[in-house]
Amino acid sequence: MKSEHAIQNEILLALSANECTVCRSNAGKIKTQDGRTVMLFPQGWPDITGFRHSDGKAILIEVKNERGRLRNDQKKFAKFIKNYPVLYGVARSAEDALNIIERKF
Repeated sequence: MKSEHAIQNEILLALSANECTVCRSNAGKIKTQDGRTVMLFPQGWPDITGFRHSDGKAILIEVKNERGRLRNDQKKFAKFIKNYPVLYGVARSAEDALNIIERKF
């Protein structure tokens, strides 16, 4: 079974090759070497964040492998974001991600 990390890298490459600017989104918080806490994206935020060049529409993609399931915080985010005109979805492959960004609103 392919890892989520490997799938995520394939998605980043595929979207970048299809007129999108995307990057990995880290959620939670980290401690710096000098002991400071840095807040990243909120818990539940999707793995990939970006935009589609053609219209500037925001892209948010949660990456899962074939067995992966959404955590409760990710389910809550999915329910929340459906209220907005954002290209959001769960992708288990680069093909899934390309299908998500091809949606027209």
